[in-house]
Amino acid sequence: MLKRLALLPALALAACAPAEMALGPDEPQVDFLLVDKSDRTLTLYRDGVEVKTYTGLQFGDAPMGHKRFEGDEKTPEGRYTIDTRNPQSSYYLSLRVSYPNARDRAYAEERGRSPGGDIFLHGQPNWLPSGRMVGNWTDGCIAFSNTEMDELWRLVPDGTPIEIRQ
Repeated sequence: MLKRLALLPALALAACAPAEMALGPDEPQVDFLLVDKSDRTLTLYRDGVEVKTYTGLQFGDAPMGHKRFEGDEKTPEGRYTIDTRNPQSSYYLSLRVSYPNARDRAYAEERGRSPGGDIFLHGQPNWLPSGRMVGNWTDGCIAFSNTEMDELWRLVPDGTPIEIRQ
């Protein structure tokens, strides 16, 4: 009985500790990201091997098809890179996708339009105290839970290639 009571303080402290993420803090960073818009998944790869898949991604209000113009509410498709990160984002952490590329800019310019920009992988709005927004609500970004963004922030270095597919 005394041994059981001696464990109680340790169990109480363990309950207060933050939950460990699915991938440990010493897990090496990944080197490729694949987004499948139809399946609403993001798969992380390291050296060609799948490391983890996130499901239930949230996109813009018009998620199908490639982003062409500013304000079209679409998420771009193609190969880009994660080119910077913003810890002070209006959304919980954000990793910027290098959209638009030269082809995206040329397409929009030929039509006298702006291709838009500022496409990010990000968490939920900072004003949302907990939980997750419902449905497709971004302006073309890819949204995750804040817990997922903590993990992505740690595992995805700047310069990581990302492919976004329909």
